[in-house]
Amino acid sequence: MARQTLSLTLQAGSTSTRREVGIDDAVVAGWTGRDPVAVEKHIKELEALGVKRPASTPIFYRVSAARLTTGTEIEVVGTHSGGEVEFVLLQHDGRTWVGTGSDHTDRQVEAYGVTVSKQMCDKPVAPVFWAFDEVAPHWDQLRLRAHVVETGERKVYQDGPVAAMLAPLDLIAGYLKTVGALPENTLMFCGTLAAHGGVRPTERFEFEIEDPVLGRKIAHAYSVRVLPVLG
Repeated sequence: MARQTLSLTLQAGSTSTRREVGIDDAVVAGWTGRDPVAVEKHIKELEALGVKRPASTPIFYRVSAARLTTGTEIEVVGTHSGGEVEFVLLQHDGRTWVGTGSDHTDRQVEAYGVTVSKQMCDKPVAPVFWAFDEVAPHWDQLRLRAHVVETGERKVYQDGPVAAMLAPLDLIAGYLKTVGALPENTLMFCGTLAAHGGVRPTERFEFEIEDPVLGRKIAHAYSVRVLPVLG
């Protein structure tokens, strides 16, 4: 089994612990919206790019754990890929943790195979996670936000509450087909928001999850290095 090890800071209460966390399985949940109208909007965004409708909603794609990274730069082939801010669940040391990541996806490949497209690009993850049980009581007040830099200008790309997506326990149950916790050393991306101005390629992507109740935020950013397509 190919394991990816990430250097993460796990925050629980007043304690922050730096750990080398081994991740065996990575999952990308798609079309996870609570509101069927919003889900349909996102499906149509992608249909406009030639992406077929999903076989089910939600749907759970498996990707290689080796694609996970906390780095500040990724390399992609061609100019057709872009980021998506998501909340991320991690099961580690018998406990569920929550953070944020970007489901960076090759949009050109997505048009002929979503599963393949999910495997094409690295998946940036912020290196800080909160204990899920500390945010669960006010979960719907958490907020996701992303910015892009286009032609030198920083612009809001996505912004909205995590309440737009299915609740974490519902997503886990959907993936497992039963009630319970994620398997140990599993990380799951949990769905995204509609993009302001439509889904498009991104060269620099800044993303965050904000907890207004406890007054804290996890933020991360990365740039994209484009490798040439030579035919």
